[in-house]
Amino acid sequence: MHDAPRLGSLFGPDSQFHRFFNDPRWAIALIRATVLEAAHPQVGAALIDNSSFVAHPWRRLRNTLMSLQRMFGPDDDVRQREAARLNRMHARLSGTDARERPYDAMDPGVRAWVVATLFESSVTMCRLSGQPLDQTTMEQLYAEYQAFLAVLGDAAGHLPPTLAEFWPYYDRMVEEELEDTEALRIILYRLFDHLPAPPLLDGLPTVWAAGRALAGPVIGSITVASLPESFRRRAGLPDVPGARTLMQSAYVAAGLARFLPDNWLRTESLTDLLFQSSDGDASPAATLTALRGRMKQAGALFRLVAPFAEQPAPPGGPGPQRSADAFFTEVLDQTGDGYLEWPDLASMARELASRLDLDEPAETRLYQAYAEWWKELQAALDTDGDGRVSKEEYAAAVPSLAGPALIRVAEVLFDVTDADGNEFIDADEYRALFRTAFGRTVADADAGYSRSAFVKDFLSFMSGRRRSTAYDPLLAGA
Repeated sequence: MHDAPRLGSLFGPDSQFHRFFNDPRWAIALIRATVLEAAHPQVGAALIDNSSFVAHPWRRLRNTLMSLQRMFGPDDDVRQREAARLNRMHARLSGTDARERPYDAMDPGVRAWVVATLFESSVTMCRLSGQPLDQTTMEQLYAEYQAFLAVLGDAAGHLPPTLAEFWPYYDRMVEEELEDTEALRIILYRLFDHLPAPPLLDGLPTVWAAGRALAGPVIGSITVASLPESFRRRAGLPDVPGARTLMQSAYVAAGLARFLPDNWLRTESLTDLLFQSSDGDASPAATLTALRGRMKQAGALFRLVAPFAEQPAPPGGPGPQRSADAFFTEVLDQTGDGYLEWPDLASMARELASRLDLDEPAETRLYQAYAEWWKELQAALDTDGDGRVSKEEYAAAVPSLAGPALIRVAEVLFDVTDADGNEFIDADEYRALFRTAFGRTVADADAGYSRSAFVKDFLSFMSGRRRSTAYDPLLAGA
């Protein structure tokens, strides 16, 4: 057996992970890995209770890709900082599932399974596309994922030490641990069928609906066909005729796309395009505006030849205010379960902390501010005492939303955004939070964004339900 590679060689541009990250096949493999993760009862329960992946799937995708880039990049300081952030985030995710079984995102065995699905799905994507990995490359990739767990601080042993021992471990997990979880069913049969448009296409509902109607069932069928056969049978997942042929064709076609010019398929470039705001920096925004114009023309032509039913207006449409019902659904209900609970506000805090790349003290302050707001909301809105706020309870007492605790959230958010502490948010600080330039949304861009103006705008958005070109993409966007 070849010598084990040094730890330093397991990260950065020369790693196997880096090569796969920009491989079109990896997009399909990542979906497969996510389904296998969700089939673990602890992971599935954590997703259902805490994740915003149903209501905000594109945000979740971007954050996952950004985290992986930080963890596998060449900068060890960035890697250690991201590992600490992930550990703080996971430490907040625990509870019990519908069968009263405990789950804990810090469970090292569960975290090992998440990493195992990424590794195994990478190996499987190569095999299904007719380009199986050789032993040396496979061992290198496995060592990289072991190093990933080591950076997180998990003790050795939860992921088998050698590749030869990994495959029996994987088979045992599939046979004994995986279940037909609610999260798995949502991903396969709800998420793809109701996937909201990414920011690039949020103004083109007809075009998006047409593409989703065609692609959703195909993606679901491909993913199911690629899962281990024993688990498919046990979970009762349908074996659609022709699905395996379609799956192999998709992997082969994606593999051929690797021969396109490198700058066409860089994951970072594609995600930047998908998530770029139309009022962002000049050059990217101009490119996006031109692209959106072309797509709108195509959408108009498509409606003429294949009209669809009228689609609801997307968030951020005309009009300064949204209804209480729309605000509850688009902003407050981050997990998409129809209720306002602590995980919804925790999801907001998590997104804000991630965007600003906060360290531990600042992140804790933000979470604590949101926790105090949740207590205030419960006291004011939870009239039936069930521990959560329904859409009806919210609509009946909307003015109560703007209490002292919400003002405290606004103050803390200003503090953690104002990185240099000069009591103004400058252009770079604004861009870190909103991912867009602030010339159009801040009255005096030269002077910066003052504390009072920031707090006023935040409260106007969160309590008055006023639409905002800054806050809608941040908290209401998909």
